[in-house]
Amino acid sequence: MKNLKLKPAAALVIGSLVLATGSLMAVSSNSVAADDKKDAAPKPALTVTTTKPSPATLAIKLGANGNVAAWQEAVIGSESGGLRLTDVKVNVGDVVKKGQVLAVFSADTVNADVAQARAGLLEAEANAAEAVANAARARTLETSGALSAQQISQYKTAEQTAKARIASARAALSSQQLRLKYTQVVAPDDGVISARAATVGSVVGVGTELFRMIRQGRLEWRAEVTAAELARIKPGTSAVVKAANGSELTGKVRMIAPTIDPQTRSALVYVDLPPATASATAATSANAPFKAGMFASGQFELGTSDAMTVPQQAVVVRDGFSYVFRLNQDGRVSQLKVQAGRRLGDRIEVSKGLTADSLVVVSGAGFLNDGDLVRNVPAAAAAPATAAK
Repeated sequence: MKNLKLKPAAALVIGSLVLATGSLMAVSSNSVAADDKKDAAPKPALTVTTTKPSPATLAIKLGANGNVAAWQEAVIGSESGGLRLTDVKVNVGDVVKKGQVLAVFSADTVNADVAQARAGLLEAEANAAEAVANAARARTLETSGALSAQQISQYKTAEQTAKARIASARAALSSQQLRLKYTQVVAPDDGVISARAATVGSVVGVGTELFRMIRQGRLEWRAEVTAAELARIKPGTSAVVKAANGSELTGKVRMIAPTIDPQTRSALVYVDLPPATASATAATSANAPFKAGMFASGQFELGTSDAMTVPQQAVVVRDGFSYVFRLNQDGRVSQLKVQAGRRLGDRIEVSKGLTADSLVVVSGAGFLNDGDLVRNVPAAAAAPATAAK
């Protein structure tokens, strides 16, 4: 009887367990379905900030390389031959003035020649005085018949010959005095001594080089510009020249070479460096930023033009090309190939491939791919999150 009474109770318990299990399975099934639906929704790949291109006025510049050289280099040589050099008063790097004595030759033999020429002039003048007196007496007797016409002619000829000898003696004296003057080698202009070959005790010939001098201490930058770009440069164009030590000077184009090198297809552009720095004093300084013979780079300033710029972070370089990512209305980005140009601070010009109304990704652009879904936040809100990360 007991066993018969327990069977319905067991059946009730079992039924309850079955119902509970079914309910749990239904709830679990609904939960899994909801999670699957939640996982199926797309998630943003990255949080980014965006901006629109902004207009700017950028300078048009043309880069070039070249050498710094002397504006003109004067060669100072000997004008007296066979004389011994007794004194050299200047050295390389010295600043000299026009007419300053640079070297002195021995003047002993020249002084003797000058004295001899002066004595010859005195002798010629004395002989001329006698000839003039004889000719004057002959003229007074010309009408009296006391002297023949031939004698009178001889006296007149002697007078003219004596005067010619005076002129010859004076010329000889001037020549010797000029030789005496040449025993002192003087500077033909203001400038800086750039080379010295003069040695005390040497005997040099006429025309032997003794010194080289940078006239007026002026330096110039000889830039090499290709034939295609030469037409953009005019005399008077400003150029910023940068020396090897980082110093910069602003000069002006003085002239453009009339010929083009057939090998390199480039021409020389001569840029005068400012006198304030290229002066004689600065050129002799040991730490002068520019010296003749050094290499320098520079840029010619050709004016300004309007441009469209974006932050430098927005431009991504891949496989040698520049790209930006445009944010579309659906929250996804499109990779656009652009042509980058000039730079202005932390901004870069985009000359092709982008419109002015495009929304460009700035922060995080380097981690994106074409078609990625992103979340756009203001730049002020993204900064703390980036710092915390």
